[in-house]
Amino acid sequence: MREARNERPGGTVLGGIETVDVDEPDRIGAEATGQAGQAGRTDRGGTTLARQGPSKPPPLLLKAGTSVAVALCLATSLVHVLLVFLHVAPPNPLSRQYSRQVNAWVFPLFEQNWRLFAPDPESVNRQISARTMHTAPDGRVHVSGWFDLSGVDNSAVRHDVFPSHTAQNMLRRAWSSYLETHGGDDRPRSERALMMQKYLTDIAADRITDHRGGTFESVQLRVITVPIAAPAEGPGPGSAAAAPKPVETRYLPWWKVTSHGN
Repeated sequence: MREARNERPGGTVLGGIETVDVDEPDRIGAEATGQAGQAGRTDRGGTTLARQGPSKPPPLLLKAGTSVAVALCLATSLVHVLLVFLHVAPPNPLSRQYSRQVNAWVFPLFEQNWRLFAPDPESVNRQISARTMHTAPDGRVHVSGWFDLSGVDNSAVRHDVFPSHTAQNMLRRAWSSYLETHGGDDRPRSERALMMQKYLTDIAADRITDHRGGTFESVQLRVITVPIAAPAEGPGPGSAAAAPKPVETRYLPWWKVTSHGN
């Protein structure tokens, strides 16, 4: 308590005696600290340093980056449409000249065909089987019996209301692609042919491992093609029954397989 002639903030004058709030210095100091924190911070030399928030990229830089990204997406889309069009279009000088670039872009993820609009029904039934070969430590070679890969798919599809795409098409499409890339001599002449050979080999090795197990280093496929008989024509002059086509059996070479945990 002290005498005060004039009234001061934070105190109360009682009979000429001013009472000072003891918390006033602390409050004033806190306010000053808050103001200093908002305005900036002071180093040891008394220099006030302005507080800086996280820097933001200039609006022009953001706009330029967005424009570049949109242009790249648009250019990629146009190139994709052009290459897919050349792939599905009838053969022409442009598609022949750039066939390597077109195939490199389209296969294997963007393959297209017109079978959805003009389906080509199967005219044959194929039974694809596989067998394995293992060389024992004493040098003896063991060859397994044939395992019916097509039979596994047929049993998975039969009586199933919603059969899987794998059971319906994986093996069939792998063999169709193998025929397109290898022809009848089983010699790969392109990277895609090697890829389809490896794909077909892996399918056979995986399924044999799942159903039979065992150890083997090589696998061989056998494909039996049975033609589907044409519908009989009605009786009439000049009608004759078509001669049935012979059954074809094709043996593929022995192919080495990678480790499948067998």
